[in-house]
Amino acid sequence: MTEVRNKGDTQPWSLRRRKHELTALERTESLFALSNGHIGIRGTLEEGEPRALPGTYLNGFHEQHPLPYAETGYGDPEDGQTMVNATDGKIIRLLVEDEPFDVRYGETTSHERVLDFRAGTLTRSTEWISPTGRRVLVRSQRLVSFTQRAVMALRYEVWPLDADMQLVVQSDLLANEPIAPQSNDPRVSMALDAPLVAEFADAREYHAVLNHRTRNSRLRMAAAMDHRIETPHGLRTDISAETDLARLSLAVDVPCGERLCVTKYVGYGWSARRSAPALRAQVDAALAGALQTGWEGLLEEQRDYLAEFWSAADIELHGDAELQQAVRFALFHVLQAGARGESRAIPGKGLTGPGYEGHAFWDTETFVLPVLTYTMPDAARDALRWRYSTLDKARQRARLLGQRGAAFPWRSIDGAECSAYWPAGTAAFHVSADVADAVSRYFAASGDSRFDVEYGTEILVETARLWHSLGHYDSEGNYRIDGVTGPDEYTAVADNNAYTNLMAQRNLREAARACARNPSVAGMLGVEVQEPEAWHEAADHMFVPFDEAIGVHQQSSEFTTHAEWGFDETGESDYPLLLHYPYFDLYRKQVVKQADLVLAMYLRGDAFDARQKEDNFIYYEARTVRDSSLSAAPQAVLAAETGFLDLAYDYFAEACLTDLHDLHDNVSQGVHIGSLAGAWTSAVAGFGGMRDHDGYLSFAPRLPSALEQLTFRLRMRESLVEVQITPDWATYRLLSGQPLELAHYGDPIVVTPDEAVSKPVPLSGSARPEPEQPSGRRPRRRTP
Repeated sequence: MTEVRNKGDTQPWSLRRRKHELTALERTESLFALSNGHIGIRGTLEEGEPRALPGTYLNGFHEQHPLPYAETGYGDPEDGQTMVNATDGKIIRLLVEDEPFDVRYGETTSHERVLDFRAGTLTRSTEWISPTGRRVLVRSQRLVSFTQRAVMALRYEVWPLDADMQLVVQSDLLANEPIAPQSNDPRVSMALDAPLVAEFADAREYHAVLNHRTRNSRLRMAAAMDHRIETPHGLRTDISAETDLARLSLAVDVPCGERLCVTKYVGYGWSARRSAPALRAQVDAALAGALQTGWEGLLEEQRDYLAEFWSAADIELHGDAELQQAVRFALFHVLQAGARGESRAIPGKGLTGPGYEGHAFWDTETFVLPVLTYTMPDAARDALRWRYSTLDKARQRARLLGQRGAAFPWRSIDGAECSAYWPAGTAAFHVSADVADAVSRYFAASGDSRFDVEYGTEILVETARLWHSLGHYDSEGNYRIDGVTGPDEYTAVADNNAYTNLMAQRNLREAARACARNPSVAGMLGVEVQEPEAWHEAADHMFVPFDEAIGVHQQSSEFTTHAEWGFDETGESDYPLLLHYPYFDLYRKQVVKQADLVLAMYLRGDAFDARQKEDNFIYYEARTVRDSSLSAAPQAVLAAETGFLDLAYDYFAEACLTDLHDLHDNVSQGVHIGSLAGAWTSAVAGFGGMRDHDGYLSFAPRLPSALEQLTFRLRMRESLVEVQITPDWATYRLLSGQPLELAHYGDPIVVTPDEAVSKPVPLSGSARPEPEQPSGRRPRRRTP
């Protein structure tokens, strides 16, 4: 079977796929994944087969395993962490007159699946003729509840179409589901081979529960299911439970034209501390709540929740239907990743697949949290509270490395560093500044003084202490931070990475401001008067390398003196470079994996003038290969700011379509949450020109030739403002809340409930030729 796509599939509020492409199951299973930040289920079919990579994930539920080292060194992390495939509760098998319903056999006359961004559901409709000629229609709809975060529910309906039929349905809870190894590391494969140890199983009437724990991390989980069945008559049921399987079987004769309807409710819970009986009680309570709400009630709650989200988060494009769909797909998955994570991290793949072993990275704070801060600030706050909950581990890590303060991990599930490659992991100290930046941005946008007192100030102080410990003054009075790795992992363990130094500079200043705001908190943390003074002094003398000879900033000291990479001799099949060339060679050449200095010019744009931004952008465009999905968005932002608007549009499209077009050939392992968040960044900070330096919102909008209009909304201190941009005008409206002071191209404006403010958009565009990229690495030209 082949997948059919046409213009009818490009819907503004849904993702639709017709028929099946068996060779692309892993990709569609990621794209159709449902999550609420606490539970994640991949988009496999209810029948369990055909499937490529089944997955059910609970945020933070993981197994530990030894990290591999050829030679160990002091300070190397000892244990890795890998997300575990939890008990699968979405399986409903169907037998039609004793024949398994399976789209690989017989004839599938129609098949459609729809991910609805406003309903929060995945709907499927399949008409199938069995090998012996029995014709049925199967419809299913599933959701992972945003309002009842421990609940997944699905409705499964079957209609006989040409005769009365006996239908048999088997509804399962399945633990230790067989999955092909996803890692070349035998330690990981061993840890994930049947990782769940059974502790309890029980079944009665239509209800069943399974308790398990992991072997090494000793985490416990429970999964329970219950059902509501609608059928004409003659129903026979049986239920059983054993160590790894609970199954409700039901058989019924259904007259032609009537239907069998099974509504399945599944509750999940896990804990590092609670007992197995306590977890059973927890999931039973979750099921009781879901059953009381009922299927229609869950659907209504889901729609209401999403209506509230879209009222602040929607981005409306005029001029490109595919990108309109793609940007909403992106925002929907960002919401799914962060909505109800609460006390847990936001993994790089969300809960859509096993990619990155379920780890969270710095892109949470730098790419994802800005979206949530300005659209769902409560979710941003909860993500930062997770970071705060890991602060003691960050302090311990800093002490182990001989530093003061807190060193947050490069990759982690529970807050402990679990990268075995220290040049990219341990040396990436910029993560601590990224966390601090997200804290400062959230406080400025929300005015959440309680968060500032209880969590934010302590994070800012401890990260500032790290920078004051790591850095030193040179003989010329410059404050240097040497031997670190910035966002560009092709330039590791370098001196004075410009991004790191500039973000550390902001961190030091924000920490001093926080201490001034909250002197009692500063006192409890042992901050004396001279410490904030020392932070200010270091920030004022922070060294940012600049090459006077060629007139550009250096990504790190001496970067512009390194040998050039031979791009003309590098074939298309040689990318990504890290899989075909030794890091030794990458580290000593002018080749950039992902936007680094360019990202600094966005986040710390207040440290550069307009000419510097343009010169720097052109220089680094020629050396950036985008072997990371995180690169396109900041390149889009700077391309727009420097006047290369069509190039910015190409990068915007790349960020939006990374997963829908599988541009990095790895969406099978889950969607790229950072890149999807970058779609918002490209639109709002790129074409909207939004900047939030020092807690003050300013805009410098400009549109590429392909767009007729762009509209987006932002929350700022309890106010909701809408920005509408056309090629000639920008209009600012206050939709709710108090009057808000903004800036349009540097000119202050105040938006009030009484009337919109419209301002002309000046002509944009650089007089210089469009920058060149490395051979073969130009983004695809977007032609809507």
